[in-house]
Amino acid sequence: MSAVAVPAPATVGRVARLVLTRTPRRTLTDRVMRGLTGVATVFILIPLVALVGYVTVNALPWIDLEFLTSGPVDFTRGGALNAILGSLQLIPLATLIAAPLGILGGVFLAEIASPRLANVIRFGTDVMVGLPSVVVGVFCYALLVVPFHGYSAIAGVVALAVIMVPIIARNTEEILRLVPASVREGALALGMPRWRVILTVLVRAGLGGLVTGVVLAVARGAGETAPLLITALGSRLVNVGHLNEPMDTLPTFIYTNSGQPSPVLIGQAWAAALILLLFVLAANIVVRVLTGRRSSGGNNR
Repeated sequence: MSAVAVPAPATVGRVARLVLTRTPRRTLTDRVMRGLTGVATVFILIPLVALVGYVTVNALPWIDLEFLTSGPVDFTRGGALNAILGSLQLIPLATLIAAPLGILGGVFLAEIASPRLANVIRFGTDVMVGLPSVVVGVFCYALLVVPFHGYSAIAGVVALAVIMVPIIARNTEEILRLVPASVREGALALGMPRWRVILTVLVRAGLGGLVTGVVLAVARGAGETAPLLITALGSRLVNVGHLNEPMDTLPTFIYTNSGQPSPVLIGQAWAAALILLLFVLAANIVVRVLTGRRSSGGNNR
């Protein structure tokens, strides 16, 4: 049998004194860091609360039934129905284009592309994410407005989709890279083909993160103004389904009305800003609820 070394009482005493002397210092450091993180959180929330509160206070007096159910009439009355319906058409259409392309592009970057090719594509998507949206608008203007001699909702949809695709692609890549390698190896060891492993295992494992990335891209597209001003242009008429004609949206409505001399139109701009905030907030809440239920259901199983 091997002998077990027993520490001397003097050594044990020194270790105990060292721990006792360092414990208050560690406790103090922990409390200071907790306080600093709490203060930082407060400073992060202050702009958000101030923004939402200021917009709400200025917008509520102008939101009524007429504002929600009628289009612009004159400088003293009317509503934003044309802008609300325009956003409800352009954003879903842009998402239908951008979400599949972005997710498939992210899958290619994370699972299929060689490291060298992935680095090149990743650099390009990063550049696209940081590209000013007005540049995308000018590109779509030259591509879809000039050749067809007219502004159109289709041009606005394409502009928003171009902005959203790289955001979704980069998010998809990062989410798939978070899936443990053992999950891939286990699925491949069962004899599943590569494409089925990606679609039924990896994408399903990261579905909550993928949906969150799509919502972030939708929130970015919903607030874009510059590319829509030079593609969809905007219109005071209620346009439903006529995608080859100009169409108004909430951002362009806010931009146009906020520069008018009429207090009524400026108030309507505040009201439209609140509706846009509520739209983004509702989208995030829905995603949180759906992904939360999925996660709890998966844990229960």
